[in-house]
Amino acid sequence: MTRVILFNKPFDVLSQFTDKGTEGSTRRTLSDFIDIPKVYPAGRLDRDSEGLMVLTDDGKLQARISNPRHKMAKTYWVQIEGIPDAAALTALRKGVELKDGLTKPAQVQQIDTPHDLWPRTPPVRFRKSVPDCWIALTIREGRNRQVRRMTAAVGHPTLRLIRAQIGQWKLDDLETGTWRDAPH
Repeated sequence: MTRVILFNKPFDVLSQFTDKGTEGSTRRTLSDFIDIPKVYPAGRLDRDSEGLMVLTDDGKLQARISNPRHKMAKTYWVQIEGIPDAAALTALRKGVELKDGLTKPAQVQQIDTPHDLWPRTPPVRFRKSVPDCWIALTIREGRNRQVRRMTAAVGHPTLRLIRAQIGQWKLDDLETGTWRDAPH
């Protein structure tokens, strides 16, 4: 029987079970939160990003979730610097030119601060003179640090990035640093 785990990855946690970086490293990994044999992450989430990760013991499902050719939608809540105008949102919707080429069109909308948002440690920098806001951004590809590069390209650097949904699986009320079994 296939097992699917949903995990709300905290900020500053590697999206792998071991840290093959510096010997004696104290960086936190998935093994600090999940002690289930033979489940592996379906895709990655940068150390400085938070939110939903799907883990499974089914290699085919893992490939279907993580391989960009399957175009599984991933939705992010993104706190950005500044308030985007219509031109910035339109650019994200049409595709943004990055160093590695044009992104595929994204779905984007400005949203209220996500409900029941947990505090981040360390907190996001706050500047009285520069407003910020939240957007929901859905992409169907997975380039390295793509969301951060897209928002920066339209003049609104990312301050905080939370993955809220992967395909059918949603973060919902899953608390940061916790996991649950999911239907699949």
